[in-house]
Formats: sequence, C-alpha cells, structure tokens
Amino acid sequence: MGGLRHHDRKRLCYFIDKGNADSFFEQLEKLNEFVKQEWMMQGNRAELYERIGTRVLIILDNASFHKRQDVLEKIERLMPNIPLGFLPAYSPDFNLVELVWHSCKEFIAHRLFQSVQELKELLKNLLNNGDLLINWNRKVRNKGNKVVVN
Repeated sequence: MGGLRHHDRKRLCYFIDKGNADSFFEQLEKLNEFVKQEWMMQGNRAELYERIGTRVLIILDNASFHKRQDVLEKIERLMPNIPLGFLPAYSPDFNLVELVWHSCKEFIAHRLFQSVQELKELLKNLLNNGDLLINWNRKVRNKGNKVVVN
C-alpha cells in the first residue's frame, strides 16, 4: 500500500499482509503519525496538530475496503487531518501514483529474487528512499480493466 505526495513527489510504501479495511485504517494511522512527526520537526507543537496542522487529502480508488462505513467514520473522528477523496471508477489517469507503480513494475520485471524478503528490500529502497526514477510526463489511461502508461 503506498502513496505519493504531490508537491515534492515523496513516496511512501507500506507492506501489508492483506488488503482489507482494517489494514487500510492501520496504514492511515501510520501516515498520520509520519505527517505529524514531520510537522513537529518544523517546530510546531504536537497538541496543535489536529486543529491547525498539515492536512493530507488522500485520493483513493474505489476498492470496497476503502469504503467500509465504520472505518470511514473512525477515520473522520480520529484523524481529522486526513480527509478522503474518491476517484471516479476506471480513472487511473487522475492518480499520479499509477506512474510510480508502473515504473516500479518495469524496474523489477524479468529479475529473479532469492526470497520475498529480497524483493521487499528492493521495493523499500525504490519506493521509500527515492531510488526509483520516474518519468512524470508519461500519460496514464484506462483500457477496460487494465492500466496503460505511455
């Protein structure tokens, strides 16, 4: 599970065992804590974070686990700094992170890995440490149930 910060293209990726509403909530908690720590490192006070701190708009696709009502209510109540926005169905062209996923898949294609751990370490370096080069000028478009990047 991962995302992209638009203004500086910072990428964050978390490895999850299963994509479901509970793991989605856990990842948003991690993201919220990461953003709060960044905000505090700029000299801001922790107790002011929810009231005047950084807001992070999360743009989501329409996976069913992104829309579970009890989780949405919990996010709204516990993480007011993280409003959620949903993309229209079949619209990867509106989601910049698709370029990240495509570039990552290109980089690891046709490589052999000794273990899942080795693959995870490579992905961590590519995605979280900025080692992956991305052509931000590519165009993403939808073709039925498949995403095509030109």
